[in-house]
Amino acid sequence: MARKQSDYLAALLDDGPADPPAPAATERGSERLRGTTLLGRESALARVASGEVRQVTQLLLDPARVRIWPGNARSYAHLTEAGCRELIDSIIAEGGQKVPAVVRRVEGDPACDYEVIAGTRRHWSIAWLRAHSYPDMQFVAQVATLDDEAAFRLADLENRARADVSDLERARNYAAALKTHYGNHASRMAERLKLSKGWLSKMLRVAALPDAVIAAFASPAEVQLKGGYALAQALDDRADAAIIAGEAKVIVREQRVARDKGLPPLPAADVLRRLLDAPSRGREQAAPYVWTAPSGRPGLSVQTVNRQGVTVRLHAGSGADADELADALRAALAELAAQGRGLQR
Repeated sequence: MARKQSDYLAALLDDGPADPPAPAATERGSERLRGTTLLGRESALARVASGEVRQVTQLLLDPARVRIWPGNARSYAHLTEAGCRELIDSIIAEGGQKVPAVVRRVEGDPACDYEVIAGTRRHWSIAWLRAHSYPDMQFVAQVATLDDEAAFRLADLENRARADVSDLERARNYAAALKTHYGNHASRMAERLKLSKGWLSKMLRVAALPDAVIAAFASPAEVQLKGGYALAQALDDRADAAIIAGEAKVIVREQRVARDKGLPPLPAADVLRRLLDAPSRGREQAAPYVWTAPSGRPGLSVQTVNRQGVTVRLHAGSGADADELADALRAALAELAAQGRGLQR
């Protein structure tokens, strides 16, 4: 991942041939640099002066003076010690942060000098270490000049390789960027990000899942693309959407009871299955629409309502004539329309 990120940074930040980023000041005495010849250094400086190579400066920063760019998909508020434990241990073992984050300067914020474009977990981990027995830890970052769209592309590239950035987080990040950076043109966005148009379309559908349904899962991070897209499709039907929303409320209560009792939450696969199956269960359990003839016997009943249409049964022996049955059919269709289950949905 680090190599891919480095290659992308070079392509994004420099139009010409890219040299590796300049090392942090604390590493300038490394064995590799001591072996560099004076001629080689002069040649490198000449390339920088000519504009052939853009020099990248690394800084040692106090993370408290660096804010997080809100255009990143990763939810900083959901980062935890457990989730960053491996990175924290690596920083301790190596005596500091070795892979620099990417930041850009900010103006008009007296509390911060920079904002993180790529490297949110590194920022969180250094801040945590400074608060837990490592007050001298520094946040290593390289400064880039990026507009918001370029910053979004850079952050997205980093997040693609991170398993702890959920599909839902990325989907909602894409939906926001679609409006902010690409004028609601999904084709342009897919081209800029080098993504499949079909895949991006599915992600945008997942982004539109209502919070009331997402709440049924133990964590929003459990909503993955495949299941989330199936759920988005199921919600296209207004009647089914109402049934799914009702089932989501039931599951939310069950999750709360389990949490209060110290029990494990309902697995994501079970939650998804229950939500997707809710419409069919609801139709099976719901009493069919029945029109009773003046004789007291059933004259007309609605058997099924689905995307293919409405199935109606006319009962023999009810004593109703054709006009009465026609009126009953109109009443049945009007009732279904009022429920959002009519033929015109």
